[in-house]
Amino acid sequence: MDRHHDHLFSTPIEKLGDWTFDEKVAEVFPDMVQRSVPGYSNIIAMIGMLAKRFVQPNSNIYDLGCSLGAATLSIRRNIDQPNCQIIAVDNAMPMVTRAKQHLDAYKAATPASVICADIADIAMENASMVVLNFTLQFLNPKARQQMLDKIFQALNPNGILVISEKFSFDDSKINDLLFNMHHDFKRANGYSELEISQKRTMLENVMLTDTVATHKSRLKIAGFNHVETWFQCFNFGSIIAIKDG
Repeated sequence: MDRHHDHLFSTPIEKLGDWTFDEKVAEVFPDMVQRSVPGYSNIIAMIGMLAKRFVQPNSNIYDLGCSLGAATLSIRRNIDQPNCQIIAVDNAMPMVTRAKQHLDAYKAATPASVICADIADIAMENASMVVLNFTLQFLNPKARQQMLDKIFQALNPNGILVISEKFSFDDSKINDLLFNMHHDFKRANGYSELEISQKRTMLENVMLTDTVATHKSRLKIAGFNHVETWFQCFNFGSIIAIKDG
């Protein structure tokens, strides 16, 4: 059995607690995310494309909730601006340890550091790009506006924020259809009914999703005038917000 293959929920778990990004999750995370998040590899690749277009010389790039550093690696591969640095942040030490190993495995001109911290606690400034790749949905809903306000303040003119999330939908027929299609996607990728239901139960209390309209409204309140969904597959997608020049 491949130890990097996600079998975490393949047998019944007696007491399902809330989801945590622990050592076990970190070990199988690349497999888990590919098989659970429709469009994930596309989003990662396209974050690199956006970086090429938006990262400014002499600026900072923040990857908030970086997990194993996939977005950071994609950004770093695609930028050739002078005097930039990437600051990747995650509050789960097993993720940070592995992210550092992944980044150290490749040589690159742009320095990237990985910090173990709560993203609410880090100071941000002089940013040309900020990424929240499936991160905001794990923040307390009351803290989300404050986080976006802080990012807006840290961004330079013409800077970009990318927010990838699992979305919910007000229309219950659409919501149910996309929810069920996501489960079909997971089944097609080899997850059993038990794995799907156990994981859902564990995530229920820690991952509270928003509608696209809620995301857009928060971003407008933060000060972004240019906001749009640029990628969607079923109930997963990504939004870009650009600060005026």
